[in-house]
Amino acid sequence: MKVLIAIPVFNEERHVTKVLAEIRTAVQTDILVIDDGSTDATPAILARRRGIRVLRHRDNFGYGKSLADAFHYAAADRYDWVITMDCDEQHEPASLGCFIAAAARDEADIISGSRYLLSGDRRDQPPPDRRNINILITQVVNRRLGLHLTDSFCGFKAHRVAAMNRLRLTEPGYAFPMQFWVQAVRAGLRIAELPVRLIYNDPSRHFGGHLDDPNRRLRHYLEVFFRELEAVDLCTQCAASG
Repeated sequence: MKVLIAIPVFNEERHVTKVLAEIRTAVQTDILVIDDGSTDATPAILARRRGIRVLRHRDNFGYGKSLADAFHYAAADRYDWVITMDCDEQHEPASLGCFIAAAARDEADIISGSRYLLSGDRRDQPPPDRRNINILITQVVNRRLGLHLTDSFCGFKAHRVAAMNRLRLTEPGYAFPMQFWVQAVRAGLRIAELPVRLIYNDPSRHFGGHLDDPNRRLRHYLEVFFRELEAVDLCTQCAASG
């Protein structure tokens, strides 16, 4: 089983060295870093690292664009699975082995990390607006798509590359999961969740621009979700009519 670890980064000079070192300690798999137009020391740090692959965006295109590029890269290099994780130390590299083991069982096409699947240590808490939005969006996604997710926004995921080839993911920003879940269900992909630790080292981290306003962020997520639902419905109607 050929596995790629894909890490989107944007201005992560504080964390990238430690995260890459911990990944190397945890697993011996290929690593791809998608540098989404960083303007700090991140590009220089990555240039000094050996044994990693780097895709660099000329500009800051967005989190979703970085993930889509990771899927394309994995497909082109014939990987079986791509595991995505963030670079802000909120995803533990020690959990990578659990994702790889779950992928090897061959029971799902998407193995999505959940910070809320199991009860446990709650010392690390997300900012209330983020948790509230996650709860609401997860409820909407589950109700409209017939899923049973507990965490619709966790970026720590294992993806079967052949399954990702069946999706057409174009949402470039943080609303990427809204398009992702709709298309995954439309494609009939098998979805499982895997418990991961809830870690929030820096509650002050922001989304940027109008998305820093929780109400506007929620509206944006819902707009993308329902737009994608409508697009899928239209595609289904066109296919049915021949």
